[in-house]
Amino acid sequence: MSIKIYGDPGSGSLRRVTSAAKIMGIPVERMHVDLFKGESHTPEFLEKLNPHGLTPVMVDSDVKLYESSAINLYLAEKVGSDLLGKTPEERREVLQWMFWSGEQWRVFFVFLFDERIGKRFLGQPEDKTIVDFASAKIRVAASVLDAHLADRQFTVGDHLTLADIDIAAPFSQTHRTKAPVDEFPNLVAWQQRILETVPAWAETKREVDHRIDSALGAAGIKL
Repeated sequence: MSIKIYGDPGSGSLRRVTSAAKIMGIPVERMHVDLFKGESHTPEFLEKLNPHGLTPVMVDSDVKLYESSAINLYLAEKVGSDLLGKTPEERREVLQWMFWSGEQWRVFFVFLFDERIGKRFLGQPEDKTIVDFASAKIRVAASVLDAHLADRQFTVGDHLTLADIDIAAPFSQTHRTKAPVDEFPNLVAWQQRILETVPAWAETKREVDHRIDSALGAAGIKL
């Protein structure tokens, strides 16, 4: 039985999983869930896949997981991938940065996306208070990350890890949300390096861009 991954191709969270799976050579069966049509909030989805109404969700035989980081950890352990780190020390650092990304980083980009993009689909104005709050939090976290990347090619060790994939995910939408990442040159250079050296990351960027730009166009929204 193939591993099924449920999600919308416009999702940066799905991008983390599909990119990691491709890098690790793990075949997955994509199950389309149209977030713009509310398909993740149907009674069947909420009952059988994720009661939070969020994607992606992974189903591997009798194993069901939601949350991209948890899915990627599961997949990496399943095949013994060094995306989890080559040594116990690297693994600890990878986990540290993945948790950091969830607590200090990605959530604030979600706030920006919801305010500057999501509300456009609802015909609502953005809340400047929330935008300013999220932008300030991003700057604080980005300054830490920028310093960390000053003399590094990757977040942990000398190779790509799940930490890089987790932290890079918000770049899926930064040119649309105008998140203040361009203020941090080491961070920008690191993201560009991943795009240029990891084909799966570049491929999934094209997928996200096509999906979101098509949805914006269909809704008559110009950013």
